[in-house]
Amino acid sequence: MSTNESQAEGTSSLHGRVAVVTGVSRRQGIGYAVAARLAARGADLFVTHHQPHDEDQPWGADDIRAVLDGIRAHAVADVQRVVDLTVDLAEIGAPERVMARAVEELGHVDVLVCNHARSGGDGPLGELTAELLDTHWAVNARSSILLTQAFAAQHDGRPGGRVVLMTSGQGHGPMSGEIAYATSKAALAGITLSLAATLADRGITLNTVNPGPVDTGYMTAELLDRLAPQLPFGRVGEPDDPARLIEWLVSDEGRWMTGQVLSSEGGFARWRAVGESERE
Repeated sequence: MSTNESQAEGTSSLHGRVAVVTGVSRRQGIGYAVAARLAARGADLFVTHHQPHDEDQPWGADDIRAVLDGIRAHAVADVQRVVDLTVDLAEIGAPERVMARAVEELGHVDVLVCNHARSGGDGPLGELTAELLDTHWAVNARSSILLTQAFAAQHDGRPGGRVVLMTSGQGHGPMSGEIAYATSKAALAGITLSLAATLADRGITLNTVNPGPVDTGYMTAELLDRLAPQLPFGRVGEPDDPARLIEWLVSDEGRWMTGQVLSSEGGFARWRAVGESERE
């Protein structure tokens, strides 16, 4: 076997690695698509969910047992583990508890994907409150940064350290009806380079993904019709579209990519966009 063939074989697998993926609560969600892909690569998984958030939204909650069974069905080895935890990441200390529990259950963590989000119940300028801004900040920005900090603290320098954060499209066009959400997501895009520079000394890459308009069960027929002229490939995103990018970023193939904010949008043209966000 040639050196190149050996390298290719080594980069095709995540066997022996552990990934924490947050916001894995619905089979239509991006988090589920990411977890399924990493399971298919051989990774052990620690996934989090918070059903009360979904229960308050128009799309509703999913059956967590079915979500976990679906992820396990993608596993490629009998020894792979999928551990879950229900957690409200807005709570003080929750990010640290998540990482400590993942290490307790699975020994170490190689990959962190902060997919969770507080969305819905937002508003435009003129309708905002301190509570509305604070709750979006606590879940979307604060907990993602603290999860990253806790991940770095437990990482022992082994190859394959990866962090992926999730932003939105606020840098490409207005999201005037979702000020609290867009603000909290903008913070993650803005801090990406600083976090990546800090983690590079530990051999960890960090990138941020904007999945664009992804139909995770929340899009109405009216919204799809409105977005249609802005979609050059004739469709909105599917959860597996950003999941493929995230899979690549956390694999060995993505080891040279860090400090980047990447958009997975299928050429979405925003000049007439209203500012719809992706959903967990």
